[in-house]
Amino acid sequence: MAGPAPQGLHHVTAIAGDPQSNVDFYTRVLGLRLVKRTVNFDAPDTYHLYYGDAEGTPSSLLTFFPWRGVPAGRQGSGLTTATAFGVPPESLGWWQRRLAELGVDHDDPRTRDGEEVLTLRDPDGLVIDLVAAPGDTRSGWDGAAHVPAEHAVRGLHAVTVSESVPERTVELFTGLLGMTPAGEDGGRARFAMGGGGTGAVVDVAADRRAAGLQAGGTVHHIAFRVPDRAAQEVWRAELVEAGLHVTEILDRQYFTSIYFREPGGVLLEIATDEPGFAVDEPLLELGRALKLPPWLEPSRAEIEASLPTLRVDA
Repeated sequence: MAGPAPQGLHHVTAIAGDPQSNVDFYTRVLGLRLVKRTVNFDAPDTYHLYYGDAEGTPSSLLTFFPWRGVPAGRQGSGLTTATAFGVPPESLGWWQRRLAELGVDHDDPRTRDGEEVLTLRDPDGLVIDLVAAPGDTRSGWDGAAHVPAEHAVRGLHAVTVSESVPERTVELFTGLLGMTPAGEDGGRARFAMGGGGTGAVVDVAADRRAAGLQAGGTVHHIAFRVPDRAAQEVWRAELVEAGLHVTEILDRQYFTSIYFREPGGVLLEIATDEPGFAVDEPLLELGRALKLPPWLEPSRAEIEASLPTLRVDA
């Protein structure tokens, strides 16, 4: 591999149903900041909502395409089946009590991969893990009204990819993508990007279930980080040379992207850290207004008429 290895996770994008329920859960229950309110550039009659830390830092981001009336998906092989966030280790008990008080579907904490994990499910059934991460020095979003700063979600910790034939996925991750093995736990194998640690981990789980169904409450794709477009261009050339079907570089306004699928079918993205979410609105005002890329701005009136009004009062 000639290009630089991915630095870690950039974001995870999932599919939701009602956009207001989605906003309420991620801003009020989990205390994330809505850092960008835009649309799916490929289907602009649908929101694309980004949640993360104060600035929408790469590796803090969980984003959603909320399609009203979307059918429920089904967990299974060939999907990203869990998205993990890091929280301060001393906060896991606080989170367990909070979820119970709010009636959020969750499991008791357990130890996995040497970490204490609290698993919950959002209103659409998306699986979220809160991981006690002692080495995570990120601050998260300290402006949430319902989550004290000392308990705030710090950012993405890891993702779990479930595969019926995990060996093929592992070969791609450790070969072309340059990840390093970082441990095993039962039928799960962990792989690290860069220096590893929180925000730079992918778990590959052997999954003998039927193929999953990507719809409501499932992950659409996961994105890895590279610093800039020059690195992304190197990556695209490497992937094409390896025989993978890779998209052209696409302008996502806040980063540029390429997409390809790993052998088990999970859609992967390589996204740039640049230019970030303050490119079209001030940092203090992130997420307050609907932002459109220049090529969709002429259709603003039609797009706004197709979207439901959102209340954000986290």
